[in-house]
Amino acid sequence: MKAHDGMYIDGAWRPAEGRDVIEVVNPADERVIGTVPAGTAEDVDAAVRAARAALPGWSATAPAERATRLAALRDVLAAREEEIAETVTAELGSPLAFSRTVHAGVPIAVAGSYADLAATYAFEEKIGNSTVYHEPVGVVGAITPWNYPLHQIVAKAAPALAAGCTVVLKPAEDTPLTARLFAGAVDEAGLPAGVFNLVTGLGPVAGQALAEHLDVDLVSFTGSTAVGRRIGAIAGAAVKKVALELGGKSANVILPSADLARAVNVGVANVMSNSGQTCSAWTRMLVHRDQYEEAVALAATAAAKYGERIGPVVNAKQAARVRGYIEKGVAEGARLVAGGPESPRERGYFVSPTVLADVTPEMTVAQEEIFGPVLSILRYDDEEDALRIANGTVYGLAGAVWAGDEAEAVAFARRMDTGQVDINGGRFNPLAPFGGYKQSGVGRELGAHGLTEYLQTKSFQF
Repeated sequence: MKAHDGMYIDGAWRPAEGRDVIEVVNPADERVIGTVPAGTAEDVDAAVRAARAALPGWSATAPAERATRLAALRDVLAAREEEIAETVTAELGSPLAFSRTVHAGVPIAVAGSYADLAATYAFEEKIGNSTVYHEPVGVVGAITPWNYPLHQIVAKAAPALAAGCTVVLKPAEDTPLTARLFAGAVDEAGLPAGVFNLVTGLGPVAGQALAEHLDVDLVSFTGSTAVGRRIGAIAGAAVKKVALELGGKSANVILPSADLARAVNVGVANVMSNSGQTCSAWTRMLVHRDQYEEAVALAATAAAKYGERIGPVVNAKQAARVRGYIEKGVAEGARLVAGGPESPRERGYFVSPTVLADVTPEMTVAQEEIFGPVLSILRYDDEEDALRIANGTVYGLAGAVWAGDEAEAVAFARRMDTGQVDINGGRFNPLAPFGGYKQSGVGRELGAHGLTEYLQTKSFQF
């Protein structure tokens, strides 16, 4: 076990003597692998003051210089790619191969995309007799979750820094070691003191203090809808901006003309990825009643292959929560065709890849975000029925549509109340805007749309 007793504030690791500690547990074997200090409101205040002091100099830096600094940060992260992957595997339980390609590889690519955008974005534009300036919003309070620990940090910090903002990060208490690696990369890349600051701690203490701080101009939060509502209320009282990426219950709509086997297999893989701990996972599979039993059999076979391939969920509480949802689904009438609530291993927070059939739209497992390797399969009568079911939750984060003809899939997807839809297995695009409709959030991440969240506009008329 390694103790990490400092916080990164104003360009240096500051001792946190006398602070309580947070134990970091490997969810695969339940061993304590490290500790970090539990930051207080005073620590948050010190970090925000450092960010505020650094803001005038950083915001006045030419975009080309910010691009150079972000490129240096990307290069440092790339040089530490294996260390990042091993750290994520240790504190999240993700299989190492997945940690390398997704948990390390994707955020490095995203950091590079913002280095490019900082150099090319039109921070000034002419509109008729006006000049419009896009200026940094100010000090950003970033509160990130545990499910994609580095990606969520980079998706907030990189566009904020590209925009000319300064940042205070409060990472999830389950995965703070990855956040410390990022702070170390910032330091090695030579970003000016105070531009990026890290405070580890608990959400109700450090997270709330950051959201409430009057010198924070924007709060960017990814996590549950319930906490997002709380942060929105805090920010609203101070009339400060928020960017909220919240829950999801995304529909995977398989139209009758689709390649059923491919659509089902890709759909199951999507749900099992990262042990189901993905807010945009397609956790509701919608299949026409004439193809329903064939799809259920295909899904059960596909899910069984993931038994030894996926990692644990993040902690004991999450494992109990997911198992409770499986039990509730069966109690409400769902048919268990793969997996189940029983723990598949003696040690570690593992949950069996699970498929529930005969799920109806009003069931709890079809309405609430489970955040585990659990797929619900629903039947529909026709396209209008499928659309009603797909749009029939409070969420609207992502989704998928499959059809034999791409135009048919696009026509259906245009009517879905969701922020991002994959057509016939479309590939992830780190430059495309990501974010939700309805209670899935406010604002967008990634690409130019993600950069815009950290800017405010000013116009001069001539």
